[in-house]
Amino acid sequence: MQRYINTQTLQSAEEYRRLPLFRLTTFRLIILGFSSVILTGALLLTLPAAVRGDVPASFSDALFTSVSAVCVTGLVVRDTASYWSPFGQAVILTLIQIGGLGIVTYAIAAAHITGRKISLQRKCTMQEAVSAPHLGGIVPLTRLILGGTLLAEGLGMAAMLPVFVSRHGLKGIWLAGFHSVSAFCNAGFDILGTQSKPYVSLTGYAADPVINLAVMALIVTGGIGFLTWEDLRRNGTDVQRWHLQTKVILASTALLILLPAAFFYLTDMRDLSSGERVLSALFQSVTARTAGFNTADLQHLQGSSRAVLIFLMLIGGSPGSTAGGMKTTTFVVLAANMAAVFTHREDARLFGRRLDRSAVRKASAIMWMYMILFLTGAMVISTAEQLPVVECLFETASAIGTVGLSLGITPGLGGLSRAVLMFLMFFGRVGGLTLFYAALSPLDRVSARLPKENVTVG
Repeated sequence: MQRYINTQTLQSAEEYRRLPLFRLTTFRLIILGFSSVILTGALLLTLPAAVRGDVPASFSDALFTSVSAVCVTGLVVRDTASYWSPFGQAVILTLIQIGGLGIVTYAIAAAHITGRKISLQRKCTMQEAVSAPHLGGIVPLTRLILGGTLLAEGLGMAAMLPVFVSRHGLKGIWLAGFHSVSAFCNAGFDILGTQSKPYVSLTGYAADPVINLAVMALIVTGGIGFLTWEDLRRNGTDVQRWHLQTKVILASTALLILLPAAFFYLTDMRDLSSGERVLSALFQSVTARTAGFNTADLQHLQGSSRAVLIFLMLIGGSPGSTAGGMKTTTFVVLAANMAAVFTHREDARLFGRRLDRSAVRKASAIMWMYMILFLTGAMVISTAEQLPVVECLFETASAIGTVGLSLGITPGLGGLSRAVLMFLMFFGRVGGLTLFYAALSPLDRVSARLPKENVTVG
């Protein structure tokens, strides 16, 4: 039944805001928070002090950079090191840190520090932001997130500091701090390029085990999810007491690192020594799932290796983490459901547990949303820019997976193509279901069930 609202009968703006369409639900708060930070960052990056040259950045360049930083992606239209000034780089780093942990995390932390009461709505928003199963313990979880982040980034910075300082002097302190935060937040921004050699990422450190291992450790730590941290903190190495989600995340993370690494080792990088080849294969496998750094020239990889990278970029990291993408749990749930169909079982199973059917439905919906947007975005960019669709698929997978790996075409894209990538980055960071839940009002959700009838499939 269609509902009509006559706004003239409303007595005040307060009554207007009480309507379901304008109610600030937790999903809308998440989107509003990210959007506000993006716009603020873009305005700061248009300031003359944000660039090294005399001409301020255009709003288009600033907005794209801000979206990429807040959505912890790493796709750029300007080389971060040679174009942006130290002030501009500091703004980008701040946006990365806020985007990685989420603005709600900082809001709750600030309220806790100042002694203010944390509202139920803020707790609910935090619950959605980190994919927590229940509302209890949100404040202690926030403390764990902030403390764990400072510890991980501090250790990463300490590990990389000697290498960067030995090459760059005192500037190495800033380099170590910037890349530690960027790696932990799975952002992929680097400040190692020059005017003559922009967009180099970590290719100059391909043979350095300290930088490679430190960055990989930070990427994995940030990408497994804050709830996984909490479970490991509580239960340590007692695998039997781990939650099912922790087992799924750790097992899938290990497989999605080792199997692609073996593939890269066998198919590419044959001009490297055995040790460097192992290091490079592992790094490309780790970074492809939402981090965005690279130590190998992606344009020289074989087509099959690029296809594997696209697959990994779409999967992404784990729920409630600094990473984006469909998430490892989505991939595993769909694989478990496929196994159940093949073996004629009624329910999908993992580690001796039966999965709720709602999880399978959500995983299927998320997968279809990502695939449709990933393919549609690539076709729009290919048509608008007259570029090979395969290269465009790589860029759109990188955007929607919030990865940041690129074949080098992003800086030359026009306005429409940039808008497509910005939307995909935003979609990949806040989550597709969050966007749809925010768009739908409670009046649009109905619980009526229609008559059932079967359709033959397969």
